[in-house]
Amino acid sequence: MIESLLLTTVRILTYQQQRVLTGATGFFFERGDRLFLVTSRHVLIDAASDHFPDRIEIELHVDPGNMALSTGFSIPLYRERIAVWHQGEDTGGEIDIAAIEIERSVLPDTIVYRAFTASHLHKPPEQVEVGTSILVVGYPLGFHDTLHHLPVVRHAVVASSFGLRFQGQGYFLTDARTHRGTSGAAVVMRIPHGHELRADDLPWMLLGIHSSRLDIGTRDLRLDEALGLNCAWYADMLLTLTGH
Repeated sequence: MIESLLLTTVRILTYQQQRVLTGATGFFFERGDRLFLVTSRHVLIDAASDHFPDRIEIELHVDPGNMALSTGFSIPLYRERIAVWHQGEDTGGEIDIAAIEIERSVLPDTIVYRAFTASHLHKPPEQVEVGTSILVVGYPLGFHDTLHHLPVVRHAVVASSFGLRFQGQGYFLTDARTHRGTSGAAVVMRIPHGHELRADDLPWMLLGIHSSRLDIGTRDLRLDEALGLNCAWYADMLLTLTGH
C-alpha cells in the first residue's frame, strides 16, 4: 500500500525545446475543482542563473494496480509568449513559489495521485513550535525509487519561529540536509491524533514549500561547515496564487 503523502509529489524536468536543463520537485494542490502543480518559481525562471525553460515534464502514475507504470506529461510554460504560471509578492518582495493550473480533461483517465487542499494549510491558533519534527518530500539530486516512480523524504525540524517571517521575508527556516532537485518540495507536519484532518486520507499539514539552502557570505569555506539551514516559503500563499 502506497502512503498517500508520496502520491502528492512528482519529479519535474525542465526543458528548453528538447534539451533537459534541470531537475526539481513539485506537488499537487486542489482548489475546488481546479488542480494546480506547485513548485519553486526559480525552477521555471531564474534570470540570475540564465535559466529560461520553455516547458516542464512530470511523471504520472497511470495504473492503481501497478505503480511501476507511468507516463511523461509535458506542460508548456508559455502561451503566446505569456507565462502560464501564477506568481506573487508580498511586503518583503517576490515569493519563490509558482503554481500552474493543469487542465483535468487532458490528464490520463487512470491517473493516480493525491493533492493537498486549503484544509491542509496551517491555521492559527494551531501551534507549530520551534524544533517540531517535519518532512521534506522530494527528489534530491533526482534520486528516487526509479521502479515505482516515487519520491523520498528527508527529516527536518522547524528552525525559526513559525509564523514570524524570518528577517522580514515570507519564509521560515528548516534544519535538514537538502540538495539540488529538492526545490519545490512540500514541507509537511504529521497531523496530531484527534485533529479533524486525521479522518482524511492525507493526514499531513502543508506548512511550506522548500526553496533553497541558506548560507552566509562570511563563512570560511575551509574552516566552517555549511549552516545546514533552508528557506521554506509559507504555504498559505497558495490561497493567493490559486485564487485567480
